[in-house]
Amino acid sequence: MLLLSVLAVVVGTASAGLSWLLLRLIFLATNLFYFHRVRFTSVDPSTHTLGWTAVFLPVIGGLLVGVLARYGSDRIRGHGMPETIEAVLMRGAKISPKITLLRPVATAIAIGSGGPFGAEGPIIMTGAAGSLMAQLWKMTDAERSVMLVAGAAAGMSATFLAPLAAILLAVELLLFEWRPRSLVPVAIASVTAAAVRRLLLGSDSVFTMTPMMGQLSPQALPAAVLAGLCAGLMALLLTRGVHFFEAMFEKLPIHWMWWPAIGGLGIGLGGLVYPQALGVGYPLIQKMLTGGVDGTTWGVVFGVLVVKSLMWTESLGSGTSGGILAPQLMIGGGVGVALAHFLPAMGPGAWPLVCMAAVLAGSIGAPLTAAVMAVELTRNSGLLLPLLLACVTAYGLSVLVQKRSILTERLAKRGYHLSREYGVDPLETVLVAQAMHTSVFALAHTATRRDAAEWLHKMEERGPEGWGHWQRLYPLLDDDGRIVSVLTRSQMVAAARQLDLDAALAGDGSVGSVVVSPGDTLRSVASLMAESKLTHYPVVNGDGRFAGIMTIEDLLAGRSRQSLREGARERVLRPRWPFSAARVRAASTVTATDGLVGSEEEIAALDGEPLVRR
Repeated sequence: MLLLSVLAVVVGTASAGLSWLLLRLIFLATNLFYFHRVRFTSVDPSTHTLGWTAVFLPVIGGLLVGVLARYGSDRIRGHGMPETIEAVLMRGAKISPKITLLRPVATAIAIGSGGPFGAEGPIIMTGAAGSLMAQLWKMTDAERSVMLVAGAAAGMSATFLAPLAAILLAVELLLFEWRPRSLVPVAIASVTAAAVRRLLLGSDSVFTMTPMMGQLSPQALPAAVLAGLCAGLMALLLTRGVHFFEAMFEKLPIHWMWWPAIGGLGIGLGGLVYPQALGVGYPLIQKMLTGGVDGTTWGVVFGVLVVKSLMWTESLGSGTSGGILAPQLMIGGGVGVALAHFLPAMGPGAWPLVCMAAVLAGSIGAPLTAAVMAVELTRNSGLLLPLLLACVTAYGLSVLVQKRSILTERLAKRGYHLSREYGVDPLETVLVAQAMHTSVFALAHTATRRDAAEWLHKMEERGPEGWGHWQRLYPLLDDDGRIVSVLTRSQMVAAARQLDLDAALAGDGSVGSVVVSPGDTLRSVASLMAESKLTHYPVVNGDGRFAGIMTIEDLLAGRSRQSLREGARERVLRPRWPFSAARVRAASTVTATDGLVGSEEEIAALDGEPLVRR
């Protein structure tokens, strides 16, 4: 953890620099495509004066991206986050340096030519340059994964100046674990990137907004639930839209290199109808958050919810390079602008911000990330309660309706299965002492092969019942109960069939066998079994005394306990009626010898008295 934390400082600094560089590349590409000048300053592509000829600029950009993907690396296609997840889980956290170089170039071209994307997904992929540093060191797969995620979180932190949201994104989507060795380096990298970003781009929030100072009205939280449901439905439509266009492009009888150019045509036509949908769209998002769209409310709603949505889903389905966070923020803002006419007022831009976060939560399946990100983007913590409620509502709706999120559907098509849910391994909560066999057939250390022969004779007399017994290890113990030797069942059988039956049995077994402790968890035993390929272990106390035997079947104890915890429903308490009626019924039930109504535990609960077993 300490080594990874030191490296995380370097990764955070490098990721902030790469994020700054990518933003400058996007600004340069936008100026080149729409204004035909070499400048690295931010500019809104919707202010161009090219007329109908601008329709062909996204086509040119898509063609360039397709060429880079075909002759460079096809892994620059898409929005970056599924590729990061795949690298963490399936590729040993190894990212090619070529992808780190080509991804920002392709993204700059796609967005600079008018693509309705955000830079955050590719920045996360580029920020995963932490993987490159990890590959230069001698590290395990798990350690490389931590460094990759640290770089990804640092990239997002530097882009949005949202270090806490970046950490939560790593926890909810990328880490697939919650351990100090991963959380600490990721947090250090995120904070470092945010600090360096302040030096490069200033400390102002990405969006300015009037802070929510007063108390929320009683209707605000129920309205937030309604907003979350509407935003969740929009997230479902967007996800289905991307999947639909992906399927449609896969049916085309041409090489996938040409798909981004075809997607670019849709971008150009959409930009002709609603120019504000071109590019990242931060200026329009800012207007939504400050209430500056009141005069053209329904025009904005149509342009964002219809034109922007179609442009984004169609172009992203074509396999071009671009992020998903900023477009969903804009589309969610459009939902909020529409709902603001019907929901109770909370201040300028309040409902657009709530719906921005809720759409993002329902789409990527990260409600905490979305809520905290909205607060950090605007520094408007007064809206935290409706933000959390709307995000959780949208997330709950999405998990009930669709099996996979927009991030995992692409991986599912490649044959990978990712679960939305993560919990504590049941084997981690059960100790060996709770699952081991303590009723064990053991022999004295002075036993001979003749004792083994007698054991074999009894086993043969019992037949299948004897050979089906669970015990496969037979310890030889000294007078203090310590293991002298351990024989497997096959070694016992072999010793019993030797000619010299007076020889010591200890010599036929293993003297230094691997043992486990009663305080070990079943998870550690499972890992030991996976490494050693052994399925039975003696259990030895801290003082060296033999305590029992742990088998592979005993590992099921933890799983069965979890199944019981998840599936067995019981009523623990029953209402106690007046005049001690429950006590009368309980007493009559206990004295009955047949026709019992309830268990002893239930009866004791009715009486309100502890149950004592003898």
